[in-house]
Amino acid sequence: MNEEQRLDTPDKSAPKPGFGKLFTDLIINIIIPVLVLRRLSGDDQLGPVWALVLALSFPLAAGIYEFARDKKVGLVPAIGFISILLTGGIALLQLPKEYIAIKEALVPLGFGVAVLLSTFSKRPLIRTFIYNDMFMRTDLVADEVQKRGRESDFDGLMVKATWILASSFLLSSILNYALAKWIIVSPTGTPEFNEELGTMTLLSYPVIVVPSMILMFYAMYFVISRILKMTELSLEDIMRE
Repeated sequence: MNEEQRLDTPDKSAPKPGFGKLFTDLIINIIIPVLVLRRLSGDDQLGPVWALVLALSFPLAAGIYEFARDKKVGLVPAIGFISILLTGGIALLQLPKEYIAIKEALVPLGFGVAVLLSTFSKRPLIRTFIYNDMFMRTDLVADEVQKRGRESDFDGLMVKATWILASSFLLSSILNYALAKWIIVSPTGTPEFNEELGTMTLLSYPVIVVPSMILMFYAMYFVISRILKMTELSLEDIMRE
């Protein structure tokens, strides 16, 4: 990464998610699909096919709406969108259930690879996930780093943080695969498969997201603590209110 890649600030026009959006995303992407899959997949209700279509339609519709609103596609929403389509395709085509575990592992692994490869681009993904202008005064940090001639140290910090962040996605990939292999035991295209898919979706947060988030928060702590030492600024100086 050159100096421009290291010290330029992220796009400030990007929407800043708040608690309301996170809560809405949780309802649309987790709660509603889980309820539909677990409650409406019986043959005396919607049946496994239409219940699956209805469950996946909510996150798909949300993804399409956000694309139409923002007029652009980010990496994270794009991979999530593809993941939903793959899940639907595997189930509706009644492919072997083992494909679900493979898909669950490949999606976060794809994130990790993208994070590593992005270090060669002008917008490394470390800026999207950790070092970003949403909560940190990156312009002030950049000025102090340049004044003190610590550009190479900052570069090294971003590389180390990138590897920590990528490892969080690797952990997620391993846990995803293990959870899918443990829960998905019924053939695709059956009510039992839909219920197991709902259970997997529900358990993915405490089993997968929480450990991965702990590692991601460690990466955030690592970046902030090193920046404070590097610039001799205070936490109040670099963090936005």
